[in-house]
Amino acid sequence: MSYTIAIVGRPNVGKSTFFNRMLEQRKAIVDDVSGVTRDRQYGIVEWNGKTFNIIDTGGFVPDSVDIFETEIRKQVRIAIDEADAILFMVDVTNGITTLDENMASMLRTTPKPVYLVVNKVDNHQRQLDATEFYSLGFDTIYNVSSISGSGTGEVLDAMCEKIELIEEVEKTELPKFAIIGQPNVGKSSLLNALIGQERTIVSSIAGTTRDTIHTHYNLYNKEFVLIDTAGIRKKNKEKDDLEFYSIIRAIKAMDEADVCLLVIDAEKGMTAQDVSIFSLATRKGKGIIILVNKWDIMEKATNTSRDYEKLLLEKVAPFTDVPVLFISAKEKTRIFKAIEIGLQVFESKSRRIATSKLNEIMLKAVESYHAPVVRGHSVKIKFITQLPTHVPSFAFFTNFPDDIKMPYKNYLENQLRTHFDFKGVPLRIFFRKK
Repeated sequence: MSYTIAIVGRPNVGKSTFFNRMLEQRKAIVDDVSGVTRDRQYGIVEWNGKTFNIIDTGGFVPDSVDIFETEIRKQVRIAIDEADAILFMVDVTNGITTLDENMASMLRTTPKPVYLVVNKVDNHQRQLDATEFYSLGFDTIYNVSSISGSGTGEVLDAMCEKIELIEEVEKTELPKFAIIGQPNVGKSSLLNALIGQERTIVSSIAGTTRDTIHTHYNLYNKEFVLIDTAGIRKKNKEKDDLEFYSIIRAIKAMDEADVCLLVIDAEKGMTAQDVSIFSLATRKGKGIIILVNKWDIMEKATNTSRDYEKLLLEKVAPFTDVPVLFISAKEKTRIFKAIEIGLQVFESKSRRIATSKLNEIMLKAVESYHAPVVRGHSVKIKFITQLPTHVPSFAFFTNFPDDIKMPYKNYLENQLRTHFDFKGVPLRIFFRKK
C-alpha cells in the first residue's frame, strides 16, 4: 500500500505552490496515461525510486474567514488520523502566529513523522529569521522556497527515508475490487447487496463509513476480495471535512485494488469530484468501471441510458473505453453484472500479448497510417513489445522516439484497444530508440 503524506498549515503559507513543486520534481506525477488532469488536491510523487501519495489540504479549505480556523483544525485532525506522515508548513515572512502554535501543539501529540517546513526562505536574513520556528518544539526544520524550489530536495530525501522501498507485495491470486466514490452515493448499500448481509451500517448521513474492510467473496463460482471504506464512524464533536476525508479513504482503497468500481449518484451525474477520483484511479493504473447507482428512481424515456452514458463519457475523455453500468444497489439490479464485468476487466489488465501477434497486428496499423514526417525524415516503427509491468504497457521502437506527438500516440492506443480487449484498463505507451 502506498505511503500518504498530507500538507497542513494555515492559509497563504504556500502549501499549494509547494505541492505543485513536488509534482514537478523530475516530472513526478505519473501522467503517461492519456487524458490525465493534474489535480490541484492530490498527486503521486516519485523520488529516488520511491513513490508516495501527497495531499494538499489547501484545496479543501472553504473561503469564509470565520470558519477557517475550525476547518483547518478538522483537517489537521483528519491528517493525523489518516496520513502516514504530515508536512507542517509555516511562513517565515509572518513569523509564528497563534494558529501555527495551535497546530503545532496538536501535531506534537502524534507518533507519526511531522516535517516542519519553513517556506519563503530565499535570502540570508530569512534563514536567520527561520530559526525562531525551533520554538514550536520539532527537532528539525527545513527551510525552503516553494517558488524557486530551493530546499525541496532535502525535504523529499527526509520523507523518503521513512518509506520502505516497496517490495513486490505478496500476491494473493484473487482479484481485489475497491468500491470508491463520494460520500452517500450508495457504496455500503452496494457492498451489503453483494454479500447479502448487513456487513456495514447503511444510513443516509454522508460519510457514515470509516475504515477499509476486506470481504472475501466466494459465491456462484466467483471468488474475489471486495475492499470497502466501511465500518462504524467514531462520533466526533465536530463534523469531519467529508470531501477531504473521502479522498484519503479512496486513495488508500485504490492503492490496494486491481479494479475500482466507481459508484456515482444517478441524480447528480458525473461531478467534478467524481472525475478527479476517476483520473486518480487511471493515473494509478487501476482497472475501472463506472456504476451509476439509484437508477431505479430516475425517470426514463427510450434513449435515457444511452444519452446519459454519452454525456458521462464526454466528461472522462479521452479515456472513454470504460464500462458504464446502470445499477440499483437497493433493488439489487445489475449488481452481479458489475462483478462479472469487474472480473473481465481484471483479466484484461493481466493479459500478456505474444510479441509475434502484437507485431503482426500493430505493424499493419502503422503501415495503414504513418506517423507524420519529422524535419523531412519519415518516422519508422520497426518493433513492438509488451513490457513486464502491472499496468499494460507497450514499447514501440522507432528512429525518432521524441518526435511522436499525442495524436499519433492516441491512434496507436486506439488500435491496441480495437484489436485486443482492454475495456476499462488504462494503457501506457512508450517510444524507444530502436
